[in-house]
Amino acid sequence: MELIPNLPNDVARECLLRASYKQFPVIASVCRGWNREVSLSDFLHQRKASRHSQELLILSQARVEASAGSGKIFATPEYRVSVLESGSGLWTELPPIPGQTKGLPLFCKLVSVGSDLLVLGGLDPVTWQASDSVFVFSFLTSKWRVGATMPGVRRSFFGCASDSDRTVLVAGGHDEEKCALTSAMVYDVAEDKWTFLPDMARERDECKAIFHAGRFHVIGGYATEEQGQFSKTAESFDVSTWQWGPLTDDFVDDTVTSPICAAGENGDLYACWRGDVLMFINDTWQKVGQIPADVYNVAYVAVRPGKLIVIGNGKALAGYGEATVGYTCDLSSARWVKLETHVGHVQAGCFLEV
Repeated sequence: MELIPNLPNDVARECLLRASYKQFPVIASVCRGWNREVSLSDFLHQRKASRHSQELLILSQARVEASAGSGKIFATPEYRVSVLESGSGLWTELPPIPGQTKGLPLFCKLVSVGSDLLVLGGLDPVTWQASDSVFVFSFLTSKWRVGATMPGVRRSFFGCASDSDRTVLVAGGHDEEKCALTSAMVYDVAEDKWTFLPDMARERDECKAIFHAGRFHVIGGYATEEQGQFSKTAESFDVSTWQWGPLTDDFVDDTVTSPICAAGENGDLYACWRGDVLMFINDTWQKVGQIPADVYNVAYVAVRPGKLIVIGNGKALAGYGEATVGYTCDLSSARWVKLETHVGHVQAGCFLEV
């Protein structure tokens, strides 16, 4: 079957590959052949390989509305999904999750898998009770769907990371009795199925997590009886052997908080910590730069080819109307360039290439 009448399929496929991601829902609705083409995982891989894909910075950001020339701050913070198109610099907002009239769950996690954005867990913005919800936004259909809920106890402030291709991994956090957890699990987005992993070696509340070099790394956090005394250790789960490796002692040097880490596609590992940019070199963290002074609190860090992206919250304007501050750093020249951002406190972020 011809994708486009009177055109070879390879030429027609090239036309589809060059389309903007915003046109995907329209393309998918034209005919079954086009729907099938853009739904294939290989389609996204080809877009990336041919450099037709678009990079999106996605943030959970407090809503601030202008009213009579001044910023109106919601009494209860209402978070929505803000999207920055890296190429054009255009900011947009995703449609609200159906049924979530008060916005995103507070302190939810954002991760990307293929062409999907996932919103996991957090606290109900009305009751402040822990949520086990999973919401999935498809950039192919421009629609939300409800994923399988996280099994086991309802957890908050867990570590979360994605392999960017198919799965999301979750570890640690605390239950509704404020007890830190050792449990971990993995979510297969395509199958909409959760599977428990073996437990970690120690409890890790408020831990950080990244997926790096085929492993799910869980960093820092604290045990129930430690209450804010963060561990310097880390441990990693090898997805190929389905086993946790031994504890890495003194992975970090601070017991006050855990650093926000990010891994590059080439294997480089970076962290933002106390105003410094660190790089993991020869099994130790080494300072390679300094975060611009107007980034008061780092909320999200990402490594893209040749650059480091840092998103943080600047000086508070009023309530949750903080000035969001974002920078990209050219890793070859160490030069920082400020991003155009919106006002509104940022809690989480992720990158998606579609």
